[in-house]
Order: sequence, then C-alpha cells, then structure tokens
Amino acid sequence: MILKRTIQKQRIGATAGIATPIVAFACILTSIVSYPQFSWTNNALSDLGIVEGITGPLFNFGLITAGILALIFATLGLFTFMGKSSLGKVGSGFFAAATIALICIGIFNENFSPTHYIVSVAFFMLAPIGLFILTCAFYRNHQRGIAAFTVAIGAVAALAWILQFTLNYVPNVAIPETISALAISVWAILLAKIILKPKPVSQIEQNSFS
Repeated sequence: MILKRTIQKQRIGATAGIATPIVAFACILTSIVSYPQFSWTNNALSDLGIVEGITGPLFNFGLITAGILALIFATLGLFTFMGKSSLGKVGSGFFAAATIALICIGIFNENFSPTHYIVSVAFFMLAPIGLFILTCAFYRNHQRGIAAFTVAIGAVAALAWILQFTLNYVPNVAIPETISALAISVWAILLAKIILKPKPVSQIEQNSFS
C-alpha cells in the first residue's frame, strides 16, 4: 500500500513537472503576442504583468499556475524520488522554495515594489542553488549522467545572470530571464520523464538514494 502510494505521488508530481513549462510559456508567449509593444531587449518579462486588458491577468495567471504545478512536482515528484538522500531532500527543498517564489511573482506584480523584486531574485537564485545541491545528490548515488546534466543546466541558469550583471549584454532582463527559465524547464521535463519511467519494484522499495 505504501509502495503504491509512493508511485502514485511520483506520477502526479512528474506529470505536474511536465505541465509546468507548457502552461508557463503558453501564457507568456500569448501575453507577448497580445502586447506588440513588448521588446525582448528593452523589457523584463514581468513588465507584461502590469499591462491592462488580457495581457497582465494572463501573464500573472500563467506564473501562479505554473508555480503551483512546479511546487507539486518538487514535493510529490522530486522529493519522493530522491528517497533517503539528505542532500536530495535539501536540494528539493530549495527547488520547492523557488516554486513558491514563482507563485509570488505572479501575485505581487511590479506594482508591488520592492516585494516583486525580492521574489524575482529569490526565484532565479534558489532554482540554480537547488540544482547544484541535487547534482551532488545524484553524483553520490552514482547517477553520473543525471548529475552532469543537472550541473550543466544549473550553470546555464546562473550564467545567464552572471553575464548580464558583469557584461550587461542586453539593456533589460527579458532575455536572461527566458534563458534561465528555459534551462530549468528542460531539466524539469527530463527529470519528470525519468521519474515516470517504470522501475523494478525492488528499486523503489529500497529507495536507493543514501
């Protein structure tokens, strides 16, 4: 019964993980299409959240919904998948905190200053930190391929911001936001597919992360 419940939780979490970027980018791209004045170089994505009409509500709805789905992925999917690994649990906790920050970005748009800035920074910092911690957990469990992919994704998500603040390669932050979010999304989808992949019962029972 416990094993069946664990498998069900992981499947629900993994499905939510796959749905997260679909919902997020569908709403973001639709918001951009609905607001022709948007500029990839001169705007932040969050600028869409205060546009009147359909643009602002749709953008904020997308972030809130995606954040909730990502939180389900982090708690039911990722956390249970990491099993007994202490590092895995810590990394999952950081990733879950990032998803809460994402929800808050949608709730507290740019009209709520400085709250919006704080939760935005929290999201783009906590997610890569969580990935780097999870990298260590995967490596310790001899999951070298997943570890290498996870650290690469974390590096891309962080590097987009490091280069922005050091080289200022674009006037505003829509591009680094998108690069970072896309990288994290690719990772979430891959991990979700791994979680959904059928595993031997003995492997699940053993909860092999240590």
